[in-house]
Amino acid sequence: MTNDVNTVPTGTTAHRAGRAITVAAGAAGALLLWVVNDPWAGVDLTVRQGDTLQHVGPAAVVFAALAAGLAAWGLLALLERTVRRPVRAYRAIALVLLVISLAGPLGSGVGVSTKLVLLGMHLTVGLALIIGLPGRRHCR
Repeated sequence: MTNDVNTVPTGTTAHRAGRAITVAAGAAGALLLWVVNDPWAGVDLTVRQGDTLQHVGPAAVVFAALAAGLAAWGLLALLERTVRRPVRAYRAIALVLLVISLAGPLGSGVGVSTKLVLLGMHLTVGLALIIGLPGRRHCR
């Protein structure tokens, strides 16, 4: 049996794959909430943008979640190179940003049910990234 370097995942490859899966899982969780609430439950996910109302569609949900996930990944990578305790710093910054992001649905959501669903989406993505992105080895 040969141990070909190209077929054995390295720690870095496995680490990146785990982070990519976490980002995708956050987006999938938000999309699942959209599917359950918009088409099935009949909640019209509409937000106010200036003087206009805009429906929140599945593409917007996935795009926003992936953008947040990639930004979080970039932040974590930067902190890993520059600070002594990167996971602690990452989680503190990410938690503050999550709390700030909750103002969006509260301010722009049209109706209580829309606000609750959008808050759920923000929390789903945010918590997946805060808990999952650093990986298991940091959860002590």
